Amino acid sequence: MINRLPLPLAKYYVVFGLGMLLVCLVIAFSFACLRSEPTPYVWHLPPGFPEPPVPPDNPMTVEKVELGRHLFYEKQLSGNGLQSCASCHQQELAFTDGVAMPVGSTGQVVNRNSMSLVNVAYSSHFTWAHNGLANLEQQILIPLFNEQPVEMGLTGAQERVLAALASDKQYQALFAKAFPEAKSITMDNVVKALACFVRSIVSFRSAFDRYAYYGDDSALSEQALEGLALFMSERLECRHCHSGFNFADTSQHASEKGEPDAFHVTGLYYPLGSSLQPQLQSVLAGIEVDRGLYHVSGVETDKDRFRAPSLRNIAVTAPYMHDGSIQSLEEVLDFYSSAGRPAIYDGFGDGRLHPHKSLFIKGFSLTEAEKAALMAFFLSLTDNDVLSEARWSQPRND
Repeated sequence: MINRLPLPLAKYYVVFGLGMLLVCLVIAFSFACLRSEPTPYVWHLPPGFPEPPVPPDNPMTVEKVELGRHLFYEKQLSGNGLQSCASCHQQELAFTDGVAMPVGSTGQVVNRNSMSLVNVAYSSHFTWAHNGLANLEQQILIPLFNEQPVEMGLTGAQERVLAALASDKQYQALFAKAFPEAKSITMDNVVKALACFVRSIVSFRSAFDRYAYYGDDSALSEQALEGLALFMSERLECRHCHSGFNFADTSQHASEKGEPDAFHVTGLYYPLGSSLQPQLQSVLAGIEVDRGLYHVSGVETDKDRFRAPSLRNIAVTAPYMHDGSIQSLEEVLDFYSSAGRPAIYDGFGDGRLHPHKSLFIKGFSLTEAEKAALMAFFLSLTDNDVLSEARWSQPRND
């Protein structure tokens, strides 16, 4: 190093080299002590329960989760400055919004129901119908930048949003703690922080969890246990699409991958018409129908396939289905007991006739007592802690 310095400085360092070296070491050590390293995140899981998979380029830290929490509730993170992620994902509703279809920042209606974010950390697939998203970080880009339909509406507004965050002293501190090596606030780090926060929203403290994972035999009533048995039975077939610890066939953990064939035709409607319903052909011709996975894959047999959502906290996430067209759990049971929607719905055909309908949706009959038992079981999946706990709530100083 000395040989590359101007001669006067080189002589100075030769004379005072050891002393200056010691001074520099002390200063460097002092700055290292002042700069705190990010704190590894500790998962709140049942004893021995596997952790969710986490991308190696975005490890979970306490600081990123906290920054992500602020960003999740930040209205500046939208095209109109009036909406946040929490607008469509409200904590008290298990991070859904209680409406059939939300409205984006431009006033455009988003054509799918807002999915719950609880336990999304364990999902192998994201959104209602997409098989090409590798992780939560990629998924988050869709609501932020999607243009058809517009959700948060950040396309073209990135510079304004980043400038607003960079001028805010609180965000300056939060980003510095979460990403101490970063020289500036970037959209990439915004997405990473949001992903860490959303990934942290895990729910394993329902009555069912106390019964299944904490050994509390008294946590479920006899009625709820009867409902659980019905749910798992071959007679109803619910467990095939709503399987495993998360009651969804798209769930995985750090050492297990989710089901690759995770999209299903439920018989909600039959937009194709058919030789059995020629009277619908002219009606359907002018209707733009959500064809599910087909819009991504282009495969004919993927038309009307959608992902089966988790049933955790299902009692607070109405309305149901990808289009929010079923208002109550009782109506959901009626729908599946009929093996699909039997009547013409908004110009669509008889869903029971769909040629690619899942073989597991074959209909069943229930007594009133059995319906009540199933409802008791569904209620046992509600985790009141995740609906109210402060670490997932809006920061008080916002």
